[in-house]
Amino acid sequence: MKKLSMLCFLLICSAAVLFAEESAESIMKGAPSQITIETIGTRAKMEIQRNGTTMAELLVDQYSVQKENDHRTFLEIKSPANVKGTRFLMVAKDGVIDQRIYLPALGKVRRITGESEGTESFLGTDFSYNDMSYLQRDSSLDTYTLLREEEYGGALCYVIEGVPKDTKSEYSKTNVWVEKGSRHLVKIAFYDRKNVLVKIMEMSDYEATQGVDTPRITKMTTLAMNTATTIHIIKMQYNMNIPDKIFTPRYLEQGR
Repeated sequence: MKKLSMLCFLLICSAAVLFAEESAESIMKGAPSQITIETIGTRAKMEIQRNGTTMAELLVDQYSVQKENDHRTFLEIKSPANVKGTRFLMVAKDGVIDQRIYLPALGKVRRITGESEGTESFLGTDFSYNDMSYLQRDSSLDTYTLLREEEYGGALCYVIEGVPKDTKSEYSKTNVWVEKGSRHLVKIAFYDRKNVLVKIMEMSDYEATQGVDTPRITKMTTLAMNTATTIHIIKMQYNMNIPDKIFTPRYLEQGR
């Protein structure tokens, strides 16, 4: 199964280049899980902070399904009251991404189109609409290179550079830290088109869920704004039965 989540120095000889690329790609695939994952259901709390102070907390339900060349994600805000009922649908099929959001205050669905809208913040969080799709992209859309090994969080990690094959991507590259022993993804550094570090994502508190090592806490920090959004997993279930109707424009608008 392709991962539901995402995730090049010049070497002297071609053999070394091939070895480095294969090594990096195998690391990014991670250790095999004990089950085949086709669907995921999650309830989480999103904590939005500015200068270290919590500004808002969102309770979010999310459902995802992965089929061959077809990935669908539905997200609904359950609280607080001022954004309750906000729903987001992303369908990525054959490399084409369709994103739509239902805003209850407006009573209508808005399609996310164009580069500028994609970089907008999702409900005031540190995740842009592009991030929502970028983090669940097919790993084959990037070229990976093993840069080095270094210690992070008390564990020795591989540091892998990922460069999107699409030159129009919001990010010019990502650097990914993967623990050598566990193969846990623990950090991602995002660079803009000017090659400036703009965001850092950190994953921690891994626990086994149905045989799959899963981070219970994910934190995205926007460096220039000194803001951060932390996702705390409340409950998660793999391979749950998710009705197909959830991933439709009608359900997005009506919630039923």
